[in-house]
Amino acid sequence: MAETITDSTPGVADAHERNRAMTSKTDGRPALSSELVEQFSLHGRTAVITGAAGGIGRQAAITFTQAGADVLIADVGVAGLEETAEMVAAAGGNATIVPTDVSDRDQVNALADAAIKTHGRLDIWANVAGVIRYMNIVDATPEDVEFITKINLWGTYWGVAAAGRTMTNGGSIINVSSAGGDMPAPTLSIYAMTKAAVSHLTRCAAVELGANNIRVNAIAPGFTDTPMVQSRWTNADGSTNEAERESYTSTRAAQSPLRTIATPEDQSWAMLYLASDASRFITGQVIRPNGGVVMA
Repeated sequence: MAETITDSTPGVADAHERNRAMTSKTDGRPALSSELVEQFSLHGRTAVITGAAGGIGRQAAITFTQAGADVLIADVGVAGLEETAEMVAAAGGNATIVPTDVSDRDQVNALADAAIKTHGRLDIWANVAGVIRYMNIVDATPEDVEFITKINLWGTYWGVAAAGRTMTNGGSIINVSSAGGDMPAPTLSIYAMTKAAVSHLTRCAAVELGANNIRVNAIAPGFTDTPMVQSRWTNADGSTNEAERESYTSTRAAQSPLRTIATPEDQSWAMLYLASDASRFITGQVIRPNGGVVMA
């Protein structure tokens, strides 16, 4: 015989009360539950973001601030960091600027120390710093390979290591890979190589650091409108090659089933998920906010 469930059935009345509490008194639509909001909150946590002088790193600093985190922002460009700090302040936060060359292990370790000195804890570390150069394989020089590798790969490696040593109460490390690490990328072989390595480093680190309650994940953005990408159509005098910009962005948008390109905000929302308790059982994964260009 089927069980008849009524308002007096144990648990049902409580559920109805919770649903009523979630309903807005103004328009009758459900409001966000406090439990849901709490899962995505970064209140009371300290986050380090490298590559924060612009692009995805800057937006991550703003988004993490909006979610309640205290942020330390790092990059080699102090002027860009100061602009980011102003944006963080406008979002209601206060960013600590730590000029850092991520290819220098000692500077990265000092960045981790700064988090402890400033806020007494380190909960989130986002390795966003990265560089790009466009060239064919046959034209690449040892300097090209070294420059891109030391920032994109070694910089991420030292960041993972510093965070892993410093996160004594667990935490979340977020690396930035790329769709270029998942698919052939003409004129981007060095960049693509380093980003593929970042994806696998993410998996290795997740295995090593999981016992310390440290989650390690990555995002692999597709084409995103950032200053680094904009360098593709920026002339030597700083002006914009509009024809190149239109051609390149249109081609990239056409590669996505959504027929559009990403913004830094699109990437920062994925990073917020990985930084928050909403992803507490997610580790060793590469999340791909790429508009469907690569499906895995």
